[in-house]
Amino acid sequence: MPSIRIAALVSSLSLIIAGGTVFFRLVEGWSWVDSYFFAVVTLSTVGYGNLVPVTALGKIGTTVFIVLGLGIFAAAIQQIAAATLQRRRIRPRADKDRIN
Repeated sequence: MPSIRIAALVSSLSLIIAGGTVFFRLVEGWSWVDSYFFAVVTLSTVGYGNLVPVTALGKIGTTVFIVLGLGIFAAAIQQIAAATLQRRRIRPRADKDRIN
């Protein structure tokens, strides 16, 4: 089940990033690469500051993008980390069983 949850979160995150990329391309007039970069940097909370929305719609859209996307981004990271830790916990037990 966790892999299905991770796949759903990653799919949702991909859709949000794609939507943000298109939004920033259309509203701010940035290149596709700059729009994608801004979307990822904003959702990851890195925020380099080299790109900043200048239109009112861009600023409002960015706040909506953050509110919608940040929760999904955080949930995806948490689920991936939990699955990785779970695999690490299971693997040593399996190795121990093989030795005995």
